[in-house]
Amino acid sequence: MVSYNEGMKIAVIGAGAAGIMAALQAARGDGQVTLFEHNQTVGRKLLVTGSGRCNLSNDNLDPSLYYCADPEWIARFLDTFGVAELKEVFEKLGIPTIKTYDGWYYPLSQSAQAVVEILRERLLEAGVLLRVATEVEWFSWKEGQFELKVNWNERKTVEHFDKLVVAAGGKAYPELGSKGSLFPALAGLGHTVETISPALGPIFVDLGAFKALKGLRFDAVTSIYLDGERLGSTYGNLIVTEKGFNGPGVMNLSHFVGLHPDQNLELQVNFLAPFWEGMAEELADLEKARSSLRGLLLRALAPKAVDFFLSQAEIAPETQIKAVEGEQLLRLLRVATDNRFMVRGAGDFKISQVTVGGVPVSEVDPCSFESKLVRGLYLVGESNNLAGPCGGYNLHYAFGSGILAGKHLVSSKDNE
Repeated sequence: MVSYNEGMKIAVIGAGAAGIMAALQAARGDGQVTLFEHNQTVGRKLLVTGSGRCNLSNDNLDPSLYYCADPEWIARFLDTFGVAELKEVFEKLGIPTIKTYDGWYYPLSQSAQAVVEILRERLLEAGVLLRVATEVEWFSWKEGQFELKVNWNERKTVEHFDKLVVAAGGKAYPELGSKGSLFPALAGLGHTVETISPALGPIFVDLGAFKALKGLRFDAVTSIYLDGERLGSTYGNLIVTEKGFNGPGVMNLSHFVGLHPDQNLELQVNFLAPFWEGMAEELADLEKARSSLRGLLLRALAPKAVDFFLSQAEIAPETQIKAVEGEQLLRLLRVATDNRFMVRGAGDFKISQVTVGGVPVSEVDPCSFESKLVRGLYLVGESNNLAGPCGGYNLHYAFGSGILAGKHLVSSKDNE
């Protein structure tokens, strides 16, 4: 049986990426750390990250890639906790990492299940008290302590702690336990809680004739516009679906749909952007232009897509490059690079990976994640209003926020 040292009592609500790391780091001090988790096991949402491979981080971390009201805030966080810091922590935990050619980091095992099992083992070794299948229904601040109303198997108790880390997540994947039910408690402590919206999900549009491309994948540049003004742009893989588009190429923009409900949003998809420079050179050099326009497009696109674009541009498939007229080329470019789709909605919480909304970052310290309003309260992970694109950006933030909060809990105790 594990024995716990007398001293500061720390509660961590939520055993996801942020909560696990906060508990592990805080357990290095002399207090007792209790980790509450609504699910039967820890790290349940972590199991589905990176399609089960657990995409930990990305070499291309940059403040500009995050949705955040204060770019300087996220810049300070990334300066404090970058890729090198994350790799060091994971190496010490016994989780070596590997990097793909494009800078995406995964555990050497490429198994989220392995990561979760190692982290659970480390929690037990550190003496963290795991309270799984236990729901924290409410918390408040009373007489110098945090009071938690806890429900375990319909047995309800009131428990008190000196410090509190809120890592309960947003509302994405509610079947995995993220319901956003504790945001009202944060509001009760004086924090602002901004509207929670889904992010990193599909975008639904009026496809029109483009329904013919259903099932095809593209590497494309995608932009979203509000009344003609561009809100954001991203590059990545996307797939044409029955209702619109899915994949990183649109998921990174889906939060704009939730942030601007019932407004005039348009999605622009440039299917040729990654290949256009080389194609333009060949189109301009008539001496080298020996093939058909269809043959040129087939170097980058599937036959079904090529035939669709040529048909929409009213260009015969056999048309030679040197015979392409200026107006024909303009029609092709309009269809393949500047088509605008009316946005009809985006994926709900059930099919979106993260959420935006929650506590504004201005109310939280970016280096310790301690609340600026309530001393001893730490807000990590999706408690705060920010989100990154696909590719390990959100998991890096979740791990990092928990690690910095846990380290500060130990150092603040040392300084008391």
